[in-house]
Amino acid sequence: METPKVKISSNRIYFIDAIRAFAILMMLQGHFVSSLLAEEFKDKTNFFYNLWEYFRGITAPMFFTITGFVFVFLLLKKGQKGFQNPRVKKGIKRALKLILWGYALHFSLTSLLWGNLGSYFFLINVLQIIGISILLIIGLYLLFSKVSEKIFQYTLLCLAIVIFLWERTYAAYDFAFLPEFLANWFTKANGSVFTIFPWFGYVSAGGFIALVFKNNVERTDFYKWFIYTLLIIGSVLLFTSSWCLGLIYDLTGIEIFFASSNYNYLFTRMGDVLIIFALFAIFRKRFERKLVVDLGSKTLSIYIIHFVILYGSLTGIGLSKFFYNSLSPIAAFLGALTFILVVCILVLQYYRLEPAFFSLLGSLKQKGLQSLIRLKTNLVARYRIIRQRTR
Repeated sequence: METPKVKISSNRIYFIDAIRAFAILMMLQGHFVSSLLAEEFKDKTNFFYNLWEYFRGITAPMFFTITGFVFVFLLLKKGQKGFQNPRVKKGIKRALKLILWGYALHFSLTSLLWGNLGSYFFLINVLQIIGISILLIIGLYLLFSKVSEKIFQYTLLCLAIVIFLWERTYAAYDFAFLPEFLANWFTKANGSVFTIFPWFGYVSAGGFIALVFKNNVERTDFYKWFIYTLLIIGSVLLFTSSWCLGLIYDLTGIEIFFASSNYNYLFTRMGDVLIIFALFAIFRKRFERKLVVDLGSKTLSIYIIHFVILYGSLTGIGLSKFFYNSLSPIAAFLGALTFILVVCILVLQYYRLEPAFFSLLGSLKQKGLQSLIRLKTNLVARYRIIRQRTR
């Protein structure tokens, strides 16, 4: 039976929802397999494991890029400028919410019982980086909103290039001069999974693509031009960026290009992301489905639920506590499929039942207030009767 199409605004970009849904599902299976697959099966000489690991490596760049795309597109969609833009306030609230959730997911009741949050609490994950990236994008937007949208656009592109080029330089620092909870935003030395740099580079690149999209989407031949451009630039970055960086070094002698060409995963991953963007844009008509939109718009909830179930956030009890590095490939494969299904069903069912749940709460609250009013009326009446009898 065909999944029904979504009755949503025709302005919605369905293939972006599809990319977000794809990225979150890739993240679910990636986290499950990497945590629970036994070490002896993590064989770099195995073709299938290498293939899985390569595609898993695309997930984070894709997620950060799509974050930048969606936020900047919505930020500039209506045309309001500066603080008059309602998306600024919404974005700040969203960013702070993500940062708080990032820390909350590292919170454990068992640690609290021992009277110690532990260093794990102060580590940085994807949510905090997305949150701080949104704040940085808002800061740049406010800085250039009264100057020129083009300057904002190309500032984002330049930032992405500079961040990617200088990765070998700032990655070497341990930021020991900062307090550990601040240093964790900039270095993995203490155990953080993500840091502001280089990941803000992908958010910036996504913002640049969003502005290209917004400024040209009304063209009749836009999607054809957009898809070919993404495929060409993506292929250049994927297959020739290391060679190009080496060539620039040969011509200029600037060491940064040499260092980048020898450890060039950022530009090549950007190439992967652009090609995936193009493929989803090609099949965009097939993604006008309610399930795709629902999954693509519930990524935060999916991330939170998967963290609780897999890593035992808040409770300290998760799948990784019992099955860490213990599953066979077949068990990991079937387990990942089950894990994805369970997490998605939990999230979608919650949102399906949410209106009824809050309606029930509202009804109970109203009935409770009415009961209190009746109780107060009865008590006042009894008090008056008692006073009259005692006179």
